[in-house]
Amino acid sequence: MSDFYFQTFPHLEVSLKFDSQLWVSLNNPDQMNAISLEMIDSLIEVLTFADFDKNIRVIILTGKGKSFCAGGDIKAMEEKSGMFAGESNELRMRYQHGIQRIPKCIEELSVPVIALVNGAAIGAGCDLAMMCDLRIGSENSKFAETFTRMGLVPGDGGTFFLQRVIGYSKAMQMFLTGKQFLGIDALNFGLLNFYFDAPNILAETEKLAEVISSQSPIAQKLTKKAMKISYLHDLSTSLDLLASYQGIAQRTTDHFEALKAFNEKRTPNFKGE
Repeated sequence: MSDFYFQTFPHLEVSLKFDSQLWVSLNNPDQMNAISLEMIDSLIEVLTFADFDKNIRVIILTGKGKSFCAGGDIKAMEEKSGMFAGESNELRMRYQHGIQRIPKCIEELSVPVIALVNGAAIGAGCDLAMMCDLRIGSENSKFAETFTRMGLVPGDGGTFFLQRVIGYSKAMQMFLTGKQFLGIDALNFGLLNFYFDAPNILAETEKLAEVISSQSPIAQKLTKKAMKISYLHDLSTSLDLLASYQGIAQRTTDHFEALKAFNEKRTPNFKGE
């Protein structure tokens, strides 16, 4: 187990569960976990390291306190400081070399990422949840795209990710109205994959993470990569890619362990080899 995860990261809390689950908590609860430059740097560092760690099979992203992530820091916007300092061209560069590093990083991750939306996911916080592979929520979950209400656009990539999750029409509905979706309504609207009562959400998330961790990590990573690429390309390109990936998968130790376990009527023990 690497000592890396036991460091202190600005505006981020990191913990390991069962050696294969990496729990990453946005940790700026006094500001409702609003995204800061320090948080961006910490998040990129941790996620990048974890993706190269063979022991990590699933990442759970959540927020400390009562919020998941409130998006941008309103005070910093008013003061034109931090991420929001400078004039138009400088702001463009700050976005490209700042918050836009998050979607690029998450999109490139091979490890499955779950967003445990423990509270408000507003603006960039909503977009952050949409960047993840799965979303879990409760009656405390709240989603809203408030950019146009603030006279802004989703500069973090929200227009790319939200419509991939819920479709163009529903995404436009959220962007144009700023309407909030709470709890079960968020589930019914397609913003959540799983819904649990708040007192049970941590335990249920651990169970789901354990199920994901028990699968072949090589097969999962190849499947995730294929899903990302297939979304942006035609059928022929996707089939060529899948043929190549299947050629890799069918010669892994994990595949033969799965065949052996099937014949022996037991649970396979995947090594990621």
